[in-house]
Amino acid sequence: MSQTFEFKTEVRKLLHIITHSLYTNREIFLRELVSNASDALDKLRFAQAKGEAVNAPELELGIDISIDKDGKIITIRDTGIGMTHDELVDNLGTIARSGSERFLKELADKNEDPGNIIGRFGVGFYSVFMIADKVEVTTKSARGDEKAFTWISDGLGSFEIVPCEEGAPERGTVITIHVKDDADEFLEKFRLQSILKKHSSFIPFPIQLEGERVNTTPALWREPKSSISKEQYKEFYTHLTFDEAEPMDTLHISVDAPVQFNCLAFIPNMARDVFGFDRERYGLDLYVRRVLIQHENKDLIPEYLSFLKGVVDTEDLPLNISRETLQENALIRKIQQTVTKQVLNHLEKLAKNDADAYERFWNTHGKVFRVGYSDYANREKFTQLLRFNSSHHEDKDGLTSVDAYIERAKPEQKAVYYITAPSREAAKLNPHLEIFTRKGLEVLFLFEPVDEFVMDNLHKYKEFEFVAAETVKPETLDAFPDMEKEKKAEELSEGDAKTFDGLVERMKEILGDRVTDVRISKRLSGSPAVLASTDGATSSMDRLMRILNKDESIPKKVLEINRDHAILRNLLRIFKADGNDPIIEETVVQLFESSLLLEGYLKDPHALVGRINTLLEKASGWYTEVKKL
Repeated sequence: MSQTFEFKTEVRKLLHIITHSLYTNREIFLRELVSNASDALDKLRFAQAKGEAVNAPELELGIDISIDKDGKIITIRDTGIGMTHDELVDNLGTIARSGSERFLKELADKNEDPGNIIGRFGVGFYSVFMIADKVEVTTKSARGDEKAFTWISDGLGSFEIVPCEEGAPERGTVITIHVKDDADEFLEKFRLQSILKKHSSFIPFPIQLEGERVNTTPALWREPKSSISKEQYKEFYTHLTFDEAEPMDTLHISVDAPVQFNCLAFIPNMARDVFGFDRERYGLDLYVRRVLIQHENKDLIPEYLSFLKGVVDTEDLPLNISRETLQENALIRKIQQTVTKQVLNHLEKLAKNDADAYERFWNTHGKVFRVGYSDYANREKFTQLLRFNSSHHEDKDGLTSVDAYIERAKPEQKAVYYITAPSREAAKLNPHLEIFTRKGLEVLFLFEPVDEFVMDNLHKYKEFEFVAAETVKPETLDAFPDMEKEKKAEELSEGDAKTFDGLVERMKEILGDRVTDVRISKRLSGSPAVLASTDGATSSMDRLMRILNKDESIPKKVLEINRDHAILRNLLRIFKADGNDPIIEETVVQLFESSLLLEGYLKDPHALVGRINTLLEKASGWYTEVKKL
């Protein structure tokens, strides 16, 4: 006997929202229906595990999907728990009530494991009306001998329930979807296949689409680590990323508190932004009980771990009515915090137990990892994992940790010194390094632009401060004796010393307001001159700030000169003979612009090159005259 039920006014309004606006992507309907079918199969398996008698126990657990293009029908069958007449009315007659929720509550009251119950049937089911103008649900309960019934509705104002006399399933549910004219794309097998692979690849029951098994990859994150082979991890990684290469490393994480979740993440062998593309595309795939909720969820990992590829699957995450928007970001934040700590702990163990493997990681993903300087909660762990080349190494491939630097530090030393440079060669030629080399103080070489932000934000590690070598005042290093005797020039006589003071004044006159001062340097050993900051800022940071502020001016600094350098001694001789000799000005300006060039401030090298050629011409002419060539 047929029965017709009217939806209540508020239910009609809610149904209108669901079918027209709440689900922004129409393909979600298949995810919801497959999730509900998996839910029903899980309930049946749970009943059997408890020893309950079920109808047709010989039926295999599974989901079958078929397409009738001519009739414009999609059929989804499952051999799950099914529904009675009253359950049909209850579950499909009222929005926001869920048989799954009730089932979970009953299990919780009995302190039993709810297993893999997916979905909130009362809401997710109605997403089908985004693509259907009529839906029939024929179902037979696995319990008792009640006959099958069919629920019929167009999703507008009412639904009808009629006894099913023919074609009833032995057990489970059959959903017949009459597809709308504007949704005929879903009558194509490849379209449904792509949706299933995207959202339902890891459903624990076989899904057949037109007789072909769709979900062939197991949800490895749910399996014990000890039962998974390296080959299985590799196969899963390739399935997830389409990368045929072996992953660099694998992290399999299972957590019960503060939030329950499983995570399977991989560190690829290639940097994510190797070509500079898709740097903003990252994140882990978020699953709820094996069902994909969001691809590349950025909130699950911080940006500095964006090299990770993988999945997070949680039992605890509450979803809103559409499954598309998360209700409580607090749970996501807890997952992120836990994943971050687990990854950092893993990297710490890797660095300790296999330095070569960690070095490979750093060389591949170090550029991205560096941006973790703003992770204050994990600052110490992050700092321990940083790696730099330094003056301690013999070549550009050497790497050191901050802890290793501190172990080699001198007893009186309370700073970690660093120099920013585009390469090791440039760092070694930096005049600011000379005093540290002379005193045997190690200096870290920072080659990446972000490195200085790292040091600036970290500021301190343990009792050591991070200090830019460029900003160090020479007198603060007086406590450290010179490690080897310098090859000093002959001491100037008292008269020559006074004449040199006159040369310094002449240099100030020549350079004018291009510098704040010219003075004899205490830091230089091999270079003739260097520009020293007066405000404590490094030249690289100053350049960056000027770019950001669109300031193209050149900062005024102190020009420090090495009184013992041959160029300055030669200038002294020329100055003694003729204080107005043009070569003095040419040489002084050349020293200044050469220093600008080393600091990265010289914009136009043409004048510098022309001056070099002039000086070379004069020098070569003097040489030929002396040698009488």
